[in-house]
Amino acid sequence: MAKIVTMGEIMLRLSTPNNEKFIQADEFDVNYGGGEANVAVSLANYGHEAEFVSAVPKNPIGECAVAALRKYNVGTKHIAKTGERLGIYFLETGSAMRASTVVYDRAHSSISTATAADFNFDEIFEGADWFHFTGITPAVSDSAAELTEAALKAAKAHGVTVSVDLNFRKKLWSSEKAQKVMTNLMQYVDVCIGNEEDAEKVLGFKPGNTDVTSGELELQGYVDIFNQMVDKFNFKYVISSLRESHSASDNGWSACIMDGTTREFYHSRKYHITPIVDRVGGGDSFAAGVICGMADKKDFKAALEYAVAASALKHTIPGDFNLVSREDVDSLAGGDGSGRVQR
Repeated sequence: MAKIVTMGEIMLRLSTPNNEKFIQADEFDVNYGGGEANVAVSLANYGHEAEFVSAVPKNPIGECAVAALRKYNVGTKHIAKTGERLGIYFLETGSAMRASTVVYDRAHSSISTATAADFNFDEIFEGADWFHFTGITPAVSDSAAELTEAALKAAKAHGVTVSVDLNFRKKLWSSEKAQKVMTNLMQYVDVCIGNEEDAEKVLGFKPGNTDVTSGELELQGYVDIFNQMVDKFNFKYVISSLRESHSASDNGWSACIMDGTTREFYHSRKYHITPIVDRVGGGDSFAAGVICGMADKKDFKAALEYAVAASALKHTIPGDFNLVSREDVDSLAGGDGSGRVQR
């Protein structure tokens, strides 16, 4: 099993029960989650040694966030106890043609004010095989962007493979700011993961005539931009999830990948996911599946199929975390999507 380090913000998630709108809700369901934390939980569930690097306040709510990770065997010894507060996000889960809505309350959170001085990166990356980050953390604050680059420099100094999930969040920063910051960080990246919006908003690449709202996916467009991305950044692999959003409850789900060395392109099997229980964290479960597959030394096509199956299953689970086992993923990737009771 590999040692995999992820770094980012873990937040308190308050979601409306039973698909209620915010204005209807008299109570919220409580979970914890965040892009890189979600990846760490998936990888720990698959048996890898997953370490999560973050900052939380030194108070009972910060401890609850750490405990949520420990419950799933994620390493937490490199979580700094510093800063004012834990970030919060509110989720109104959509249904049918009503989209889900997220409201952030994360200003001045612990990770947004943390600096490289709060972490011993030489110790963190000692013996590590892989480091994963997302475009969310640099978007939180200029300080968090500087922290991310410091971690990336240390990871490369230790010979660690680096992956990124581009994850553009328009509520956190503009496309112009994202491109300025993230283009610089790509020099440290080996495996680039995202979707069509991320590629355009974060790195400035648009895949042809793809329109996810109508379900029209032009694969040749992805081939073209993947080639451009490899040419510019020398990625070992470029990967995109492909979501066909027919409604909030009904999605097509697949993915594509390019080997940066051979330029071979591959499109995965497609899953029709309906009804969707919770799509938040779906992209993180996909990234975790990619990392797991590659850390397991699967060929890149098998790694992609594993990732797509894992993330399809996440859409059936409430909360941020993907709580499926290797056996669950292997069964679906092997063709068993019947949903029959296992007795």
